Parts: sequence; C-alpha cells; structure tokens
Amino acid sequence: MEAGPRDTAHDGGEQLSPDGPDETLGGVTDDGPGADDMSADEVEVELRPQRRLRIWQLAPIVILAAVGSLMFAFPLAFEFGDGGAVVAMLGLLLSCCAAGWGMMAARRVGHTWPGLPERGSGHRPDWRVVSAYALLFLGAAVLAVWRVARLR
Repeated sequence: MEAGPRDTAHDGGEQLSPDGPDETLGGVTDDGPGADDMSADEVEVELRPQRRLRIWQLAPIVILAAVGSLMFAFPLAFEFGDGGAVVAMLGLLLSCCAAGWGMMAARRVGHTWPGLPERGSGHRPDWRVVSAYALLFLGAAVLAVWRVARLR
C-alpha cells in the first residue's frame, strides 16, 4: 500500500489532480498571497521582551553598593578607634559583593566587559585584556587592604 493522499471521490464526484485543486480559492496561490493582497501597514514585532535590567533588579544592587562604600569610607575619613578597621573591611566586602552581583546581573542580560567577546559567541578572550583586568582588580584590592591596614 502506498502512503499518500487518497482519491476517494468514486461516485462521480470531483476528481482531484495529483498536485491539488486546479483553481485557486480566495486569491491564494501556491506561493502565498499576491502583492496586492498584502497590507502595507503590517508591522513585525519581536515576541521576546528586550533583555535589559529593570529598576527592581538594580535597586538592591545599588543600595548594597552605597551602604558598603559608606561603611568603607567613613572609618577611613574619620578616626573611629579600634573598630574602624573592622567596619572598613566589612564595607569593602559589601562593596565587592555588590559589584559581583551587578556583574552577574549584567552578564545575564547580555552585557560584557569592554574588550571581551559576547557570551556564547565561541570566541576566546584576548589574554592581554584578561591580564589587564586582573591587574586592575588586584591593584584596587591591594590599595584597599593597605589603606585599611594603616588604620591600626
């Protein structure tokens, strides 16, 4: 038995051609509607929402960063006694947590660091860019720890 459409019109009904009906119904052709049938006011819309950070995603990150930076700055600017170094290090820790949280949120929506390839592109990052970022972060960490250590 052969798989395919069946011609079941045996009792004198309309016979089908092997490739479908001979006339077109409603102006529809094999290639689709004609150029005059298409309306020019149709607009294509992306169904997926844009990937961007919303205010409710940014607010806790910004608040944590602000609190951490204030905790880091005030013991350094004003002498707080023996507890100043602990408060400053805790503020530095909170600031670093906020920075990491912000970087992960930005990466989720598709943002990348300047000089690094996009996520999922298959390209490897340049070692010079990665080493420059590593030196920058290492330098900032050394300066922050050195400054807090001078409080004692």
